[in-house]
Amino acid sequence: MSSRGRFGKFGGRYVPETLIEALDELESSYEVLRDDPSFKAELERLLRHYAGRPTPLYFAANLTKKLGGAKIYLKREDLLHGGAHKINNSLGQALLAKRMGKDRVIAETGAGQHGVATAMACAVLNLSCTVYMGELDVERQSANVKRMKLLGAEVVPVRSGTKTLKDAINEAIRDWVTNVGITYYLLGSCVGPHPYPTIVRDFQSVIGRECRSQAVELEGGLPDWVIACVGGGSNAIGIFHPFLNDPVKLVGVEAGGSGELLGEHAASLSRGVDGVLHGAYTYVLQDEDGQIAETWSVAPGLDYPGVGPEHAYLKETGRVKYVTVEDVGALKAYLTLTRTEGILPALEPAHAIAYAMELAPSLPGDEVIVVNLSGRGDKDLDTVLRWVERA
Repeated sequence: MSSRGRFGKFGGRYVPETLIEALDELESSYEVLRDDPSFKAELERLLRHYAGRPTPLYFAANLTKKLGGAKIYLKREDLLHGGAHKINNSLGQALLAKRMGKDRVIAETGAGQHGVATAMACAVLNLSCTVYMGELDVERQSANVKRMKLLGAEVVPVRSGTKTLKDAINEAIRDWVTNVGITYYLLGSCVGPHPYPTIVRDFQSVIGRECRSQAVELEGGLPDWVIACVGGGSNAIGIFHPFLNDPVKLVGVEAGGSGELLGEHAASLSRGVDGVLHGAYTYVLQDEDGQIAETWSVAPGLDYPGVGPEHAYLKETGRVKYVTVEDVGALKAYLTLTRTEGILPALEPAHAIAYAMELAPSLPGDEVIVVNLSGRGDKDLDTVLRWVERA
């Protein structure tokens, strides 16, 4: 990464002047605190004793036998407190906010998992919490909305635009601009203006660091493949980053939705073009007039028309391969993993599982695939059951 948050030509800051001072403050505070022994010790304590790290690297023996070919392991981020990888970043940033003297935290959420994780982190660290969530996602993820409210967070439904994650981020940024002096914006993915993509990546890289050591312990070496779903991209960059300099094949799986036309998917890297979204230069989905396109995915956490700028760079350099899986494939993978391993995956990582299920039979039996199981699927039960009833 070059200076001022650039990943090649991607990244940077494209924000109102009113936010520059806040971003500078955030950058300088993070640069000091990330190497501060007391900050690192407190975060380690919270991750271990509150969040439940380390998470296991689980050999999916039944799924491997069913498919044939390569061994499939699951990095079990679904076992963390709150049910997803989001708590890694939320605890890190909430602790950062507290050390900066900001006692009001705002956040955005799509699937609700980042909102829940932020509400949990704010509760344990005694910070106020406001979460913006698209009205469509409020309906799709009602259980998570109830959890956030019980945890003491104010949940603000966003009724503009597509009423999904993009619009929730827009409203959170408007709040931040208005209340920048007293508010910390706890961004949930590796998107947005510098330094957020770096901060989120650093807090999520615990996933990949653990995975490396666990793979060596269990298999005697690094995995051959690491696969993760990509919406904004935080779980993927978290597991990919510690492997970037290793001879490991990395695959990011985007939401193919219901088709290839704009509005039918959320595959920014596979079908988008470069442009600016939410303060960063990256790959985005936009129409021929340059307007940000509507998106669709059965997984609300992938339903976003852009992607983190480091992913854009990794695509352009060819270090990571990015593919798509459609809704039906993810739903089938959800059921397959549930019935073979007794694990309900969130619909987001079910996209990555679907790709692993296609890949494994074509590989020799001594190869190892790791899938980042970034969240659990109880939040998606209504969606899956409705699909099963129609199928």
